[in-house]
Amino acid sequence: MIMINENDTVGSILVRDFSNKSVDLIKKYQDKPLLLIIYNNQCLGCTGRAIPLAYELQKENKEVQVIGIHTSFNANQVTESDIKSIFTIDELPFPIFIDNGRTVYDQFDSSGTPQWVLISKEGKLSRTLFGSQEGAQNRLYYAIEQLKGK
Repeated sequence: MIMINENDTVGSILVRDFSNKSVDLIKKYQDKPLLLIIYNNQCLGCTGRAIPLAYELQKENKEVQVIGIHTSFNANQVTESDIKSIFTIDELPFPIFIDNGRTVYDQFDSSGTPQWVLISKEGKLSRTLFGSQEGAQNRLYYAIEQLKGK
């Protein structure tokens, strides 16, 4: 797998939907800036801080499409009900897809979960950030403003 660096064009991001169909996020959301959150339900920082933050960011930045990507670190297949179990509402706050075999996680050389990936509307990697604590949140806010300005 080829690593993608900042300012590189992201050719595709292949994930699965809840019906196990392959989806290319770059094609599906073309011409829109993307904020991806690569996370795992077992990650307390993800479910306690990052997912609620992603929801807030989606509400505050309508021009940016927030997308959750649940990555699995083992052979266990995650289900739609597994994904929805961390939410207190019935409908998902933003689209969520599944990264079986951690392909997308590796594609962006993730440091762990949550990993944030910002992609410009032109399909170029703008930034990747790891974490959900205050310092990471501040860098994320700055990166989103930069993304919107592009």
